[in-house]
Amino acid sequence: MIDEKQLCVSAIRVVSAEAIQKANSGHPGIVLGAAPMAFELFSRQLVHDSACPDWANRDRFILSAGHGSMLLYSLLHLFGYGLSMDDLKQFRQFGSLTPGHPEYGHTVGVEATTGPLGQGVSMAVGMAMAEDHLAATFNKEGYAVVDHYTYALCGDGCMMEGISSEAASLAGTLKLNKLIVLYDRNRISIEGDTATSFSEDVPARYRAYGWNVIVVADGEDMDAVGKAIAEAKACKSAPSLIVVDTKIGAKSPLEGSEKTHGEPLGAANIQAMKESLSYYPDKEFYIPEEAYAYVNKCMEKGKQAHADWDAMMEGYKAAYPELYNLYETYHAKDVASLIDVDAVAAKLTATATRSSSGQVLNAIAPMVPQLFGGSADLAPSNKTELSGEGFYSKENPTGRNIHFGVREHAMAAIANGMALHGGVLPYVATFLVFSDYLRHSVRLSALMNQRVLYVLTHDSIGVGEDGPTHQPIEHVASFRVMPNVAVFRPADGKETAAAYLYGVKANGPTLLALSRQNLPLYEGSSIEEAQKGAYVLYGGEKDADAIIIATGSEVDLAVKAAKAMEEKGKAVRVVSMPCMDVFEKQSAEYKESVLPAAITARVSVEAGTTFGWERYVGDKGIALGIDHFGASAPGDVLFKTFGFTVENVVAAVEKVLNA
Repeated sequence: MIDEKQLCVSAIRVVSAEAIQKANSGHPGIVLGAAPMAFELFSRQLVHDSACPDWANRDRFILSAGHGSMLLYSLLHLFGYGLSMDDLKQFRQFGSLTPGHPEYGHTVGVEATTGPLGQGVSMAVGMAMAEDHLAATFNKEGYAVVDHYTYALCGDGCMMEGISSEAASLAGTLKLNKLIVLYDRNRISIEGDTATSFSEDVPARYRAYGWNVIVVADGEDMDAVGKAIAEAKACKSAPSLIVVDTKIGAKSPLEGSEKTHGEPLGAANIQAMKESLSYYPDKEFYIPEEAYAYVNKCMEKGKQAHADWDAMMEGYKAAYPELYNLYETYHAKDVASLIDVDAVAAKLTATATRSSSGQVLNAIAPMVPQLFGGSADLAPSNKTELSGEGFYSKENPTGRNIHFGVREHAMAAIANGMALHGGVLPYVATFLVFSDYLRHSVRLSALMNQRVLYVLTHDSIGVGEDGPTHQPIEHVASFRVMPNVAVFRPADGKETAAAYLYGVKANGPTLLALSRQNLPLYEGSSIEEAQKGAYVLYGGEKDADAIIIATGSEVDLAVKAAKAMEEKGKAVRVVSMPCMDVFEKQSAEYKESVLPAAITARVSVEAGTTFGWERYVGDKGIALGIDHFGASAPGDVLFKTFGFTVENVVAAVEKVLNA
């Protein structure tokens, strides 16, 4: 009699190894070792419906160890997510649906882009937080509107990365019991046995974090894995870590060797594995009908769960029409339409843009109930607390403010997980200078086209006395070069509001670089125009002799310098450019109207590196900035010392006019 489960596991192992061999590139070791636990999860534990991959109440699965992508692709093929055998044969080839690491939005069934280790398990924490928050908001007795689990599969590398420790610590504190992490413990990394670099007691560490820890001694025992998952589900007070002891490269002649981590097994070793598994040694890329039939039977549970949920939602709509409508609002694609721009504008005052950001957040919070976020222990400085909305915790899961603690990297990855989950609009905050700690997660926000709002305050040498360690010089420019990231450095409250209004519509992350020091509220600034990235803020009513382009707090210098030049008989246009990236997306006609090519006398002013400004000032222009680290002194002293004065801007304008 055929053991159908073992047949499916053998199919995953063999076909994955063959795909990696054909590509002459990939990571077979984890695929072979983790195949039994992954198949147990997909076939008997995970509630999913491949006919509707975006069903809102499905269980989520993230392959945090993204280098094992062929494991996921083989599962998606078997379980009917639309990957054909030909797709598997095109593993790692240009334009294929099976790229080297899983890519969200590219391959149906991939819940998150993974590969950088530790990111996936951290995003899983965000998904579990979103599920918990939404469940507390919408569920009623008899109506489990939001009720699903989040699973992640990670390896030793994920456990070594610091980001996973940050995320796990927060997950334990929040007691996220709907989060289950499967840890493929094979004790092998690229360099060999992990004993030389990773000797800690991982289960003890996770117990210290407040997790429920279960150990499965034999990764080949699918029943034991299933029992462990059932035990994890029964725990209502903590997230669960299931430690599964496996052998890298299992069932191949290279079992246990680091050589299986990141290179093909070789044709001879694959043939030997087929023979040892008694799996069709004379066929390639072959899966028998019995395997597909068994998987189809397994999928009936998920299809029925989906049908039951759809029926339940009809009853919910009738019993709780207001909550149902609110649920629809939480999942609305057009968030911008929820916002009354005039009402937001009425809240704005002349103040630091970090405070303007707080005004905007609190103005839109009642209009955008799905807004959910917080700061890395800096909310009083970042001005990111939503007044009267409570703080999210196990005791208060409906709270909309999140205490992330001093965990910038995990905070950003968690926000990605929340955005991927859907139903919430995440925002996170810290000082701009600490954005280095969350950079890679921002990059993944951009890669996955995820709408995450990054509120980054204390944006320049204006930070003052804290000194160069806290004064971001290069950070704005460095994020500007990252594709699909909108970096706004607003000059006042209206431009800050514009950044948010752009951000809630964007297919990617929006970064707000905000001032600590107070700024004016300009008569010539515009919420509508600032959403175009750049516009004429001052001096646009007549032909200009020169143009000053500025961002953030330096717009005030630009306006004052333009007025000083007017007294000398020269017309100077001030262009506020809160977002280069957005400006570059405008039509050629609009860009010419703001920055006429005929006006070559140009000066840019920004209290950061001059890198990138040559695009706008040209060969004849001058970029005023700071291309060195700051110093510890009052902010106004630093601005004067480093040349950010009206006199210096005027001198630069005169120089370009006389060139």
